[in-house]
Amino acid sequence: MKKIAIVYHSGYGHTARQAEHVAKGAASIDGVRVQSIGADAVDAHWDDLAAADAIIFGAPTYMGSVSAPFKSFMDASSKVWFGQGWKDKLAAGFTNSASQSGDKLSALMQLSVFAAQHGMTWVNLGLLPGNNNSKGSVEDLNRLGGFVGAMAQSNADEGAEAMQLSDLRTAEHLGARVAQLALRLQ
Repeated sequence: MKKIAIVYHSGYGHTARQAEHVAKGAASIDGVRVQSIGADAVDAHWDDLAAADAIIFGAPTYMGSVSAPFKSFMDASSKVWFGQGWKDKLAAGFTNSASQSGDKLSALMQLSVFAAQHGMTWVNLGLLPGNNNSKGSVEDLNRLGGFVGAMAQSNADEGAEAMQLSDLRTAEHLGARVAQLALRLQ
């Protein structure tokens, strides 16, 4: 049984909903157990992260970066980093912002560099861009065209229940992809 941990912060519920769909995708793969951990509760879960085969990181993009509470988790992982505790684990990431771009790529790059510093192996989205031609639509997987990780866009004046279903399906794809690769690397 492979264990996938999802560590995330959500300021207004959108990234939490995205995390639920990452977990749903990972859990859809036989032989995988999923655990979601809020970044603010990580102090009780360092052992769970040590036992994970893969860790998927998620945070909203605020001001071109991951949120401050998620960055606090990143900084708190320095003892794990020093001991190379996550070396050779799989890693992936997801983010959400209100704008179509919203500098989400910057946040995903921050997560991938964080994973690299820990010696982890980054899993990209593995999808071609959706909604980038005359036959495309906002219902396409990867409608925002990210490669590094799963991106979602949520209107600033709407709650998490109004998120684009294609963005949530893209999050499920990421979770399933990480789970499938974890099983292949036995």
